[in-house]
Amino acid sequence: MPAPIAAGFWISLALIFPAAVVVCGFPAALTLERAFPRTGHGLALNQLKERDRVRHRRILQSGVVDFPVEGTYDPYLVGLYFTSVQLGTPPQEFYVQIDSGSDVLWVGCNSCSGCPTSSGLKMISLNLFNPSGSSTASLVSCSDQRCTVGFQSSDSVCPTQNNPNNQCSYTFQYGDGSGTSGYYVSDLMHLNTVVGSSLVSNSSATVVFGCSTAATGDLTKTDRAVDGIFGFGQQGLSIVSQLYSQGVAPNAFSHCLIGSNSGGGILVLGEIVEPNIVYTPLVQSQPHYNLNLESISVNGQTLSIDSSVFATSSNGGTIVDSGTTLAYIAEEAYAPFVSGITSAVSQSYVRSIASNGNQCYLTTSNISEVFPTVSLNFAGGASMLLYPEDYLLQQNSVAGAAVWCIGFQQIEGQGITILGDLFLQNKIIVYDLTGQRIGWTNYDCSLAVNVSASTANGKSTYVNPTQIGPNSSSRNTPLNSILLIIIVALFLSNISALRSFSLL
Repeated sequence: MPAPIAAGFWISLALIFPAAVVVCGFPAALTLERAFPRTGHGLALNQLKERDRVRHRRILQSGVVDFPVEGTYDPYLVGLYFTSVQLGTPPQEFYVQIDSGSDVLWVGCNSCSGCPTSSGLKMISLNLFNPSGSSTASLVSCSDQRCTVGFQSSDSVCPTQNNPNNQCSYTFQYGDGSGTSGYYVSDLMHLNTVVGSSLVSNSSATVVFGCSTAATGDLTKTDRAVDGIFGFGQQGLSIVSQLYSQGVAPNAFSHCLIGSNSGGGILVLGEIVEPNIVYTPLVQSQPHYNLNLESISVNGQTLSIDSSVFATSSNGGTIVDSGTTLAYIAEEAYAPFVSGITSAVSQSYVRSIASNGNQCYLTTSNISEVFPTVSLNFAGGASMLLYPEDYLLQQNSVAGAAVWCIGFQQIEGQGITILGDLFLQNKIIVYDLTGQRIGWTNYDCSLAVNVSASTANGKSTYVNPTQIGPNSSSRNTPLNSILLIIIVALFLSNISALRSFSLL
């Protein structure tokens, strides 16, 4: 997907995510929103797979926070998560897709060729950033240390020709032929500061972000257009890394996506705290969030799949990716997985059928009563428990019986396993970048959560979301709560004591 992996799905969705907040310490909070096209038409599995395939080509190349959030989630209405950010002086608002598979925050610029100027997402008004219109904007040169940071992850380039101003630039190309290119700008990102139980406006931090001058392919389409992409990767040019280096936010973020029809979700810069969270180490030296998947169990019985099938390699491994709609399993593991599910259901209640090349089942029963539980078993003894609604999708109905299809797909010729939104729903997911680990637990994401962030004195602070409820941001939103508000807690009382980190 875009900019590195994820913006490949400019999927549309249009529903609310109320906000959560950071209180004391420096977690930053983003309210999320899942926008859905109001066409009334669902998407077939093969259409979802095609959109996911585009982003996977890119994958293979290469105080405290609290947020109760509401919204809508449905894998058959292909969607994207986005938030609003305010950049420059005076501040200008931009809608950007949240992408855990890429590093860079970029928005379209006033000189952009091909950037959409309107969006089919309801209530969304697109903007183009104008560096000359911001009194605090400055260009990033190739000699700037922040440009050098992007060389290691291929997030920045310095053309030797046609670059009279020695500008630090970027070019992101995607598997479907679309792409974007531009140059980097340093400017203020405006943040809502949370201290205690009060919101204080007019906080800001200087960040480097992309100013796109060209867009091609799907990035030019208006039906699901947003202003840009907000990368949540772990490389140096990500906003998470930049705010952490300035002592503004912790080196961690978390999300919790509601899977019911009511939908919703939480996204915070900080660690959600819950007693049942289990952790597994990240695979080191990988550009994405790779994990060591060791085995898969169905109803407690381990499937006969060689663990080497899941090993991390140039075209294999297991990736956590909130930008993928479905979920994908290594090709050699697909048949044993499907067989394990099929063998575990009673033919008296379920009839196995094929639908457009997908393994599906016809049943009039409640799927939670007739289908097995699945366990993904990771290094360190951490297992992810999946219930039937976590791996089955209702495709349609036939003569009063529902057609449920396995949401796990396979990428032919590839040994890659990708845990997308289908499997991440109804779970707290914690990305602890300092500890280089990812944690999770099944959770009702419509409930309150506690969030922790380490402060300069080494202590952790916590907040319960009931202290600051949804829509408590002081920023006025013309979209009637459809906007996602960034809430970043600057540790004001002793900000001078925060440890300073320099970008390498």
